[in-house]
Amino acid sequence: MKTIEYIKQDFIEAADILQQFMNNENSWNKIEEAGDIMVKTLLDGKKIVSCGNGGSMCDAMHFAEELSGRFRDNRRPLAGLALSDSSHITCVGNDYGFEYIFSKQIDALCSQGDTLLCITSSGNSRNIIEAAKTARAKGMNIIALTGKGGGKITAMCDVEIRAPYTKYSDRAQEIHEKVIHSLVHYIELKMEL
Repeated sequence: MKTIEYIKQDFIEAADILQQFMNNENSWNKIEEAGDIMVKTLLDGKKIVSCGNGGSMCDAMHFAEELSGRFRDNRRPLAGLALSDSSHITCVGNDYGFEYIFSKQIDALCSQGDTLLCITSSGNSRNIIEAAKTARAKGMNIIALTGKGGGKITAMCDVEIRAPYTKYSDRAQEIHEKVIHSLVHYIELKMEL
């Protein structure tokens, strides 16, 4: 098979996974539930913080900048922050361990009523689990974007939005990107921005 045929298969598989997600009524219910939590968070004067590893950290940063900057049209900035400060990550990773890179920031920067968005394909990353533990202890809301079987984070969050199961995490990440844009759009529509 020619190389481009493999690439074409990637697109076909991505479309199939998206269709599976869209055909599951629970997907829409979970997006609405997560969106309502985020809207309440912002209306209450609180903030939404996001975290993830690797490509999921890029998604966490993307989500935060869509809130604090802009999505489609000009509007006032919203309180979104990605836990992605490289100096903090290397400091805490070196002094305490990589599993605490997010939880230390949450402990320092967050308060009751804030919302944590965890983006994790496996749902089992130790630093994400520690982040959720700290967020729960502070009285924060926890929303997770997951894949595969959901992982340990499933039992720790208020809302889990799970991408359909695939062998590789890139398909879950593609669903996560669509969900991120949907959540920002939902927030803007509900807040009439």
